[in-house]
Amino acid sequence: MKRLALRLIAITLSAASQLQAQNPVGSWQATLPGDSQKLRILLKIDKGETSGIAGSWKGTIYSISQTRKGYPTTTLTITGALIKFTVDDYHVSYEGTISPDGNSIAGTFTQGKSQPLTFHRATEATAWPLDPTPHKVQFVPVEADVKLEVLDWGGTGRPLVLLTGLGNDAHVYDKFALKLTANYHVYGLTRRGFGDSSAPPPTVANYNADRLGDDVLAVISALKLNHPIVVGHSIAGEELSSIGSRHPEKVAALIYLDAAFPYAFYNHANTDLFLDMVDVRTQIDALQAGAVLEPKFVDNMLTSVAQLEKDLQKTKNDLAKMLPPYPPPPPPLGLAIMFGQQKYTQIPAPILSIVACPHDFGDNFHFHTTPEGKAAIIKEDEARCTAQADAFQSGVPSAHIVRLPNADHYVFKSNEADTLREMNAFIATLPTN
Repeated sequence: MKRLALRLIAITLSAASQLQAQNPVGSWQATLPGDSQKLRILLKIDKGETSGIAGSWKGTIYSISQTRKGYPTTTLTITGALIKFTVDDYHVSYEGTISPDGNSIAGTFTQGKSQPLTFHRATEATAWPLDPTPHKVQFVPVEADVKLEVLDWGGTGRPLVLLTGLGNDAHVYDKFALKLTANYHVYGLTRRGFGDSSAPPPTVANYNADRLGDDVLAVISALKLNHPIVVGHSIAGEELSSIGSRHPEKVAALIYLDAAFPYAFYNHANTDLFLDMVDVRTQIDALQAGAVLEPKFVDNMLTSVAQLEKDLQKTKNDLAKMLPPYPPPPPPLGLAIMFGQQKYTQIPAPILSIVACPHDFGDNFHFHTTPEGKAAIIKEDEARCTAQADAFQSGVPSAHIVRLPNADHYVFKSNEADTLREMNAFIATLPTN
């Protein structure tokens, strides 16, 4: 009987030890496999208000390579060693199993496509720093009740301002900025709605291209920057073109980092679904507001509808190369920005455009498709980025276009040396302030 009692005690202690090892509270780290950016994901798990009861967990997920802002999980359930969570706004889901020693979670991460992803428990020695580079942080008012987070990495030389792509905050440049401080005084802006900047309601009025461009100009004015060079990645191309088309005298130059898409420079030969939808919607709104249905108005609307029909047919052809589930829509903030795009055709400012063409999608391909469909999408991407770069060069002859074949969309990460070389060479040709 005594031996049996001792054995029961041992089993109880072993079970308690295992439960402690599988305690999910804490920070978990993972790197998306095959992603050319090496995206780092941080999951923080805390007990809910009714701690100890299944389902009473709170989770926050961070994509710390892109932003320091965390997004609460929409759902988080833990049943034994099984863990599941979703982040609905970003169409993320995950299902995994906590290892017996409690040091890892192996499972499947889904965002558009599914792929294996293993989280490892962070320790004091292994935890990734959330803010790894030296910089000052300030918040600059740009509108009533709206302030932008501005990072200042310091440096010597003329001012250089970095603008981010959609979904990123200024910390996406933490590593790249330090490569620029030897020659420039480097600043980074976090767009309204993201990171620690103010987040007005996601309406087109709050996030249209010229409104976002005005934010950048307000920061330039507040910091008393003398003709800065403004550099933008991805969707920031619309802010660059907004500034360059309306106030080229306030900047020394504009540098597009894979950012010269139709929302940065529009031409009818290379149309865009969102931009052309905006035109049709504006004309319908004008009719509803009482616009006169005269021949010129009808002609303009017929042209807009014809462009939109072209875009929809192209979209249908793209979808035919994919398999369900199809790419989900952006969250409301992303939609407000997409529907706030404008058509820029005149940009009288010194311009450097670095284009990833064709793009390197890497193993982390974002579409659910067959191998043949993937090959077709990649081929179509090359045709479109080539046509857009040609259109930009033709429409803005003074622009210097640099094409980097098989580069990631984040050219300043995948092709850092090329990007730095081209930026420095271009800036060296600019007149001094």
